[in-house]
Order: sequence, then structure tokens, then C-alpha cells
Amino acid sequence: MLKYITKRLGMSVLTIFFIITLTFFLMHAVPGNPLQQEGKIPPTVYNNLRVKYGLDKSTGEQYIIYLKNIIKFDFGESMKSKTETVNEMIARGFPVSVRLGIQALIYAIIIGIILGSLAAMYQNRFPDYASMVFALIGISVPSFIMGTLLIQFVAKNTSIPISGWGTFKHTILPSIALCLMPTAQIARLMRSSMLEVLNQDYMKTAKSKGISKSAVIIKHAIRNSILPIISALGTISTDLLVGSFVVEKIFGIPGLGRFFIKSITDRDYTLIMGTTVFYGLVLVLMILLVDILYVFVDPRIKLSGGKN
Repeated sequence: MLKYITKRLGMSVLTIFFIITLTFFLMHAVPGNPLQQEGKIPPTVYNNLRVKYGLDKSTGEQYIIYLKNIIKFDFGESMKSKTETVNEMIARGFPVSVRLGIQALIYAIIIGIILGSLAAMYQNRFPDYASMVFALIGISVPSFIMGTLLIQFVAKNTSIPISGWGTFKHTILPSIALCLMPTAQIARLMRSSMLEVLNQDYMKTAKSKGISKSAVIIKHAIRNSILPIISALGTISTDLLVGSFVVEKIFGIPGLGRFFIKSITDRDYTLIMGTTVFYGLVLVLMILLVDILYVFVDPRIKLSGGKN
């Protein structure tokens, strides 16, 4: 167990280091000057700003300083905001994005498992076809398009708010827009996994012993079919966080995704790098936790060498 966790932890650290390095050098390779975006700046002010943000140093020196700051979890000052640092923006926006993402993930897991189970239990019949059509739509339609359609056809005819943040009602439409794609992914995974489980010998043995169909499905089929879903939760969670960028903008949600999009339009380099690296840290840690969780759920894993 310890060897397995140490190996995964080492891979995660290398991945985070690669994300930090790639983000830094890509931002420095972008043409243009972020300090000259609001008209011509007097030379004295311009030089002072270069010193303030460390742009007067060589790229190598800036990289070393940036690594030291990241280790201290200090993403620096925003180049555009005069009132908040990058850390303060992340602290204000990330809890909103997390709440939205968790709510969408809960919807996706519940609905996806139900649809996938029905599709497997009624293979090649109407519930199967209906579930897979829903899954096809969920995978094909991007979340921001679904969000626009929900605003157009749902919000106009109901009392559900289409923008802002504060009450549960404000989370309904953006959560639905975000959860459709992961719901479709989970439903497809659940269907294929459950079909395989239903054909196993121990399932036939359980049925021959006179155990009720519902008990066989709940205690054996569903329980053993969700293992692939657990292993995919890291990727699905990643899709939810990344997909929330545009959805937050559409619904006027004050999450971290809105800060990220604004940083790109404003060419706020420190905020772009800070949010990108922070998202990278979160996503790598989520995948690491899923890998460790899988060890406890599936005892067939060879801890010394990875998964079978």
C-alpha cells in the first residue's frame, strides 16, 4: 500500500512540476506586452512596473523566483486588479466553482448510474435505446450550448433565475448544463460494465439460488459495475471544472472560471498563470485521490505494480 501511494505521489509531483514549467514558458512566449495594454505608459511608470513584477530580470531568474513563490503558494499580484492579489481572487472564486461542480457531479453520478443500469437490464429494448439516445445527446452537445438552450426555453417559462448566485435556484440551470456530458459518460460506462457483470457465473449462481432479481441487481450487479466509474471520476471531475469556465460566464456566476476568462481578455499574465497552475494542482490531486480510493474499492489491484 505505501509503495503504491508513494509511486502515485511521485508521479503527481512530476506532473505538477511540468504544468508549472509549461505554463510559465508558454506565457512568456506569448507576443505582446501586458503592461502596454491601456495606452502608452510614461517611461518612468513603465520601468517601475517592470521592477514590481520582476520583468526586468532574465527569464531564468523569473522562473526560479516563480518556482519559489509557488512552493510558498504565492501566485503574486494581479497586473490589472488594484484591490486583490491572485490568491485573494482564487480564495473568493474557487468555493463557488467547487459548489457548482460538486452539485453537477452528484446529479451526474445518480442519473448516470440509473440510466446505465436500466439500459443494461433491458438490453435492446426501449429503456436501453432511450438511455443511449440521451447519452449521445449529452456527449454531442457542449455545456455552454446547453446552458444557452436552457436560458432560452426553460428560464423564460419558469421562475428559475438565469444569472447571479446566492440561493439553490441559482444553481439549478448551470448544474444541469454542466452535468449532461458526465451523465452521458457515466451511463455508457455503467451499461457496458453491468452487461459484463450480468454475464458472470456468480450472477447466474445467485439467480439459481432463488435470490430475488432486485437483490441480485443491487447487491451484486450494481456494486461490481461501478468500479470503472470510480476510476473515471478523476477525468470526469476535470471535465466539470474546465467546462464550468464558459458556463459561469453565461450564467453570471462569480466563480474562478469567470476570473480565468477575464484574465485572458485583459491579458493579466499573473492571474492567467495563477489560475492555470491552481487548477492543475487541484486536478492532479483529485486524480491521485481517485487512484488511492480505487485501491480500497477493488482488492484485485496489485499494489506493487499498479492495476491488473
